[in-house]
Amino acid sequence: MQQHSRIYADAEGFDDTFGPLVADILDEFIRNARPMRDYGWIAEQEGRRLGSIFCVHVSDQLAKLRMFLLVPEARGKGLGKRLLRACMQFARDAGYEEMQLWTHESHRAACALYLSHGWTLQSSKPVRSFGQDLIEQSWSIRL
Repeated sequence: MQQHSRIYADAEGFDDTFGPLVADILDEFIRNARPMRDYGWIAEQEGRRLGSIFCVHVSDQLAKLRMFLLVPEARGKGLGKRLLRACMQFARDAGYEEMQLWTHESHRAACALYLSHGWTLQSSKPVRSFGQDLIEQSWSIRL
């Protein structure tokens, strides 16, 4: 949670409302995770966290990709691709038919990664979130 807050504050100027959202998502995952239906990955090297991604149950057919993050120094090395592929494969193996995610247009590298892995942009709208004017996006993929 602290890593998410720091990275988004530094890179995009997100205010202190972002950290509690990430904490709530993580707390909900810990409280409600269903064995064999929800899973999270944390990539690390020599004890340092480099990134994360989570697959979260929404319904029997639908999973949500959550908390996908790479620290800046881990980007561009294929780690994001490996995390995304692992998450999507887990969702397929768990029997989900579709995945969704929510992000912002400013996360251009992540959006390009989603597109290259078959995800489709479903909607895009301007919002005021985390102290910033952003373009919120919803993406999905049929598994």
